[in-house]
Amino acid sequence: MRKIYIVLPAYNEEESIGTLLKRIADAMADARIDDYEVIVVNDGSADGTLGIVQEMGRSMPIDILTHQQNQGLGATIRDGLYEAAKKAADKDIVVTMDADDTHSPGLILRMIRMIREGHDVVIASRYRPGARVIGLSMARKLMSYGASWIFRILTPIHGVRDFTCGFRAYHATALKNAIATYGDAFVDQEGFQCMVDILLKMRKMSLIFGEAPIILRYDYKRGASKMNVGKTVKNTLKLVVKRIFE
Repeated sequence: MRKIYIVLPAYNEEESIGTLLKRIADAMADARIDDYEVIVVNDGSADGTLGIVQEMGRSMPIDILTHQQNQGLGATIRDGLYEAAKKAADKDIVVTMDADDTHSPGLILRMIRMIREGHDVVIASRYRPGARVIGLSMARKLMSYGASWIFRILTPIHGVRDFTCGFRAYHATALKNAIATYGDAFVDQEGFQCMVDILLKMRKMSLIFGEAPIILRYDYKRGASKMNVGKTVKNTLKLVVKRIFE
């Protein structure tokens, strides 16, 4: 039986994380998955995030890692993935999700099935038939769609259309091999571009990638986005150029 590790990078998510954790517990119960653990990486939250997670830990399996100061998404994803890889057996599955409740835990089961069917990495994709994005402005949708095509043209990965979504499932063996190959450099980008860089590094490892269509609910998001769009676009384009000429 495979164990499922769910990594949640969390920074000031007191309005969302309790609801998300309840939805994860319900999704695991509906799928009859008992052997799972949520790894919450609390990235220096200054609100009630930590207290809510600790309270939820009384009724579901949660491991909490805490940064005393905010370090950004890159360091938070890195610590969560490395902790999950350290704990996981070779046949286990590691899932990453955003903690703002825009990702549906109900999709985890489908992603797990795809891993069991032979995929090494499965991405919850906005660009597959059946996907929907609700609550995002048309300008942001067009920007995301354009970015997807830039990645597909400049750094193509068979089976991948969505390079930036943080909702993913990794076969533990593939994740462990990536960490063994790159060491501390596997996740060395500070900002949101870290999610792109993880794929660009794993694309060199002869892995099988796949995607499952996501219903992305930005209308569930509470509070302002933590992403600086202009900075993220600039840093991601610089990263892509760097990886092309390595």
